[in-house]
Amino acid sequence: MKTINVTIDGETFEVPIGTTVEGLLCKAKLLDGDKECSYFDNPYIGSLVNHELHSCSKPLMSECTLEPVKLFGDMGKRMYRHTLCYLLCSAVSMLYPDRKLVIGHSLGDGYYFSFDDEYTLESSDIETIANTMHNLVSQNLPIELVTLPYNEALSYFNERQFKQTEALLSTRNDPVIELYRLLGYLDISYEPLLGRTGLLQVWELRPYQEKGMLLRYPRSYDFQQLDTFKDNPLLFSVFKEYKAWGNILDIRSLGQLNTMGNQNTIGSFIRLAEALQQKKIANIADQINNRGNIKFIFIAGPSSSGKTTFAHKLCTQLQVLGKKTIKISLDNYYLDTDLVPKDEEGKPDLEALEAIDVVQFQKTLNDLGSSKPVHLPLFDFKTTTRVYEPDEAIMDKRTLLVIEGIHGMNPKLISNIDKDMVYRIYISALTQLNLDDHNRISTTDNRLIRRIVRDNRTRGTNAEATLSMWPSVQRGENRNIFPYQNNADIMINSALDYELGVLAPFAQPLLKMVKPSQEATYETARRLLRFLDNVNPIASTLVPQDSLLREFIGGSEYNVI
Repeated sequence: MKTINVTIDGETFEVPIGTTVEGLLCKAKLLDGDKECSYFDNPYIGSLVNHELHSCSKPLMSECTLEPVKLFGDMGKRMYRHTLCYLLCSAVSMLYPDRKLVIGHSLGDGYYFSFDDEYTLESSDIETIANTMHNLVSQNLPIELVTLPYNEALSYFNERQFKQTEALLSTRNDPVIELYRLLGYLDISYEPLLGRTGLLQVWELRPYQEKGMLLRYPRSYDFQQLDTFKDNPLLFSVFKEYKAWGNILDIRSLGQLNTMGNQNTIGSFIRLAEALQQKKIANIADQINNRGNIKFIFIAGPSSSGKTTFAHKLCTQLQVLGKKTIKISLDNYYLDTDLVPKDEEGKPDLEALEAIDVVQFQKTLNDLGSSKPVHLPLFDFKTTTRVYEPDEAIMDKRTLLVIEGIHGMNPKLISNIDKDMVYRIYISALTQLNLDDHNRISTTDNRLIRRIVRDNRTRGTNAEATLSMWPSVQRGENRNIFPYQNNADIMINSALDYELGVLAPFAQPLLKMVKPSQEATYETARRLLRFLDNVNPIASTLVPQDSLLREFIGGSEYNVI
């Protein structure tokens, strides 16, 4: 039997080719194959194989270096959540073989699931499903990575009426398909899964809304237990609205989108998707106009949510209603770099509210609100200093201030303003499109892909640099944006169901330039590339010039950068 050399922590092991990651970890005495691991022991649950993440059941086919991955970490967290979803889907398949479970979206510390036939889940149903999941966990069953020939995999999903998975595979031509197997249940996962069910020990399945259930998991800051449940009905209402849009567009999965592109019907789909988003923006303008007393409109959201273009489009709709608008970006109120607070790494923390000259901003609002002329600031990011517009801005009775920036929901920013004069809009790219029925497309990954494309176009930044700064961006969002999202009067989804097809041809060559030697970012680049391999390209020439997507790919009529 042929052997390969595998190195862990400087020690090299000679093992038969095809040895699994788990087998190698046992040989290195990092795992005990005869001992059941506990979730609370923070066990090894996979490994970076030449800096790419793999599950314990992955066979090793060539010489490599292994870096074991533990459960309580960023990569372990992702594997745990995906495996929880897999466990739920397998339990439902055993109990309801003729019904199709669909993952909807993330909601706080959980994922929303429902049946595609609108079957109403009773409390007794959810209790039965949870008990089945607990039973599978108690047996500590293996979750095995297996490969099937393409036609055999396609036939498997066709026989079980997994139409969205079949649609996804029908637009691919891989000779073999990697699947995960638990007992007789097979399914796709585009991210690695844990190797055994026994590790899935901290979760909750609870009824949610009128027809679904919420699968909850531990937060990153406390792996030991679940948080007390906190509902977010405003966010759920946004997802519910966009699910209805998905029904109008007659699409809910990436496989369906790929098929539409292959049939050359994507142009009309793009126009319909853009029209639905435009209608939503017009409805928001109507609500603002009907309130009568609104003077200040704040737009906030996380990185790459499309705040700038949305602000322009909203101004247009307000002007249609006879309003004048003055657009202000909070980015122009940054303090000089030496006055900006430092983050955990000692770098300027541009995500912090304290990086903004709040006093000057509030004075601007007071002066404009009192009909005083104001020279609005412009922050020069090259010199990191503030300059001022030569022309004065002034408000009259018809004028509205439209202010966009990440801190727009923070009450400290507008502590001196009459709240009845304020309207707040939260915007984010909340993907309603799924990979298939059991694998959702991450909202965060969608924003990251947008950011990679835009940073390269506008700043000449390579993907490695954007990926390196992304953890800091996320820390800032968790601290400064997400806690205030429910202060919004309304939420809007900036995601367009067709956008990944447009973004993929821009993002893929950039991600391929991230090499194994760039260890801090390589795994994320590989993960995004594995996901984008499922996406068929859509010509960027089909994207309207006023589309919010143009903020990222370029060519916007609003000249946003």
